[in-house]
Amino acid sequence: MKFGIFYEHQLPRPWNEGDELRLFQEALDQVELADRLGIDFAWEVEHHFLEEYSHSSAPEVFLAACSQRTKKIRLGHGIVQTPPGYNHPARVAERIATLDLVSNGRVEFGTGESSAILELGGFKVDVASKREAWHEATEQIANMLTMDPYPGFQGKFFDMPCRNIVPKPAQKPHPPLWLACSNRETIKLAARCGMGALTFAFVDTAEAKKWVDDYYRILKEECVPIGHAINPNIAMVTGFSLHEDAEEAKRRGQDGFRFFGFGLGHHYIFGEHKPGRTDIWKAFEKARPMLPDDGANRGIGTPDELRAHLGGFAEAGVDQVTFIQQGGRNRHEHICESLELFAERVMPEFKEEEAERERNKMEELAPYLEAAMSRKQKMKELSDDEIPTFPALGRQITDQSALTAEQRENMEKVRAAGEKAFEDQR
Repeated sequence: MKFGIFYEHQLPRPWNEGDELRLFQEALDQVELADRLGIDFAWEVEHHFLEEYSHSSAPEVFLAACSQRTKKIRLGHGIVQTPPGYNHPARVAERIATLDLVSNGRVEFGTGESSAILELGGFKVDVASKREAWHEATEQIANMLTMDPYPGFQGKFFDMPCRNIVPKPAQKPHPPLWLACSNRETIKLAARCGMGALTFAFVDTAEAKKWVDDYYRILKEECVPIGHAINPNIAMVTGFSLHEDAEEAKRRGQDGFRFFGFGLGHHYIFGEHKPGRTDIWKAFEKARPMLPDDGANRGIGTPDELRAHLGGFAEAGVDQVTFIQQGGRNRHEHICESLELFAERVMPEFKEEEAERERNKMEELAPYLEAAMSRKQKMKELSDDEIPTFPALGRQITDQSALTAEQRENMEKVRAAGEKAFEDQR
């Protein structure tokens, strides 16, 4: 398997001056360490207004900073919220391509729609149609990343005239596409769309096997790719706190993982939130005695316990396990120590045969992926004659009374030269 680290940038109350600065700087240090240790992926969410649970509203900025402090680690949007109410599709395409260039082709493009009312309501994204909006925008973003020029689009959720979206990404035809999956139905959707499944359901290894089987069966039989390439991979998340003493691993990491789940539940399932005033950490402390015990079954324990935990995912056919190591009040030095112990004691045996495993998997999938790509109906390219011409705004100005005679004369000279050059090109 491959391995990743995952960031929400959690910051429980009470907040003190400098806490957010420290949080982001420590996360950058952790990603840099993970890169040196050989961790494969660093995933960063996009969330808005979800206080304490996630202070990660501009993942493209954080990942760009990571790109300049690392060499090999893949930089994953986990995820970009693609319904147009959150982000205009053209702006997403521009940011993904730019990040891919500054990182030398290391971007993973995860997508999703969100299910938090603070986000949906804040950007006026309709709950009933958010899945449809996600699909329309994600498909068109993939077209924008690949087509020269993008022909334009009139859809249900956004309209876009013909433009050539630049720059284009380093990875061709575009970075690998992923879908955030929180249940078996969304993992089936990822397979139908030819996307990697970035799974946040915290299932055990027995359940993981069912999800993996669902994914690859549907990928082989029903896939019609949403993009211009298929990303046949499944990533699942788990907690993470490692120490030679199991109880010390729990002391260091269990509350952070519990708060991750509690904060998620507060914003997505059972909570009521007053912006700027609700104290989720205080509520968590009251609920703590009633919360389930998390240990080796959630990636929190000794190297041997983690090895067994990950082995179950490997046997189920999971391609990547991503660690939630930054949660609650987990301490930076403990996170770093866990990563170093993992890289020394656990990771090598899973890496030993990874290249061969991946090669065999792709050889077995090759005819199915080829058949799936043949089912895709691609957007029609424009011929040169069909590409519209857009006069510059200056050419559309009819009232030049505010200009001096010299300014009008110079403008006419520049326009005449430009028109001649344009005619010569044609």
